[in-house]
Amino acid sequence: MYPIFIVMATMTILSPGPGVLKSLTNALHYGLRPAFVGIAGLACGVFCVAALSATSVGVVLSTSATAFLFVRLLGAAYLIYLGVKLWRAPAMTLSTSGTAAKPGRTLFLEGWMLQFSNPGAVFFFLSVLPQFINRAHAYLPQFLLLVLTFCALLVLVHGSYVLCARRAQRWLSAGGGRVFNRVGGAAFLLFGALLLRAA
Repeated sequence: MYPIFIVMATMTILSPGPGVLKSLTNALHYGLRPAFVGIAGLACGVFCVAALSATSVGVVLSTSATAFLFVRLLGAAYLIYLGVKLWRAPAMTLSTSGTAAKPGRTLFLEGWMLQFSNPGAVFFFLSVLPQFINRAHAYLPQFLLLVLTFCALLVLVHGSYVLCARRAQRWLSAGGGRVFNRVGGAAFLLFGALLLRAA
């Protein structure tokens, strides 16, 4: 069952979404090291979301339409904020200094908060993860193994995206930076709108 979980988790993480877009944006704006700080925030956020799904908070979100709607609206608002911010950002140029314009703590917290912008993540861990838990064995060790595996896969996949993005220097220098800002901003706005529509 564990190999199946790895495949399922990898496919889920590979799917382009706000987290992937955030990692790419950090890499192209600030450089590799800051991008990995942001990825660490994303991984930590996943762990927290998974932990919440294993507690009464996850149960409340899955059973209370009002609580779920509230979380969804907050998530949509945050995605729209990120979209407007990226759309209005100056033309992107590839950072080669490795020094972030933002403190690492800020990038980490942005990644961490982003994971809470999609309440569907709670239900992923509520509905998918329990299927890989063997009730004949202790719950906590299995839970930690699966969640930490998911976090490790997220770091590997997003790290691969970031390393590939760093090869875009020529395109960015030729004016692609502004295009990326606009497309990325529109994508965040679209994610937020879809979340609002589903509310």
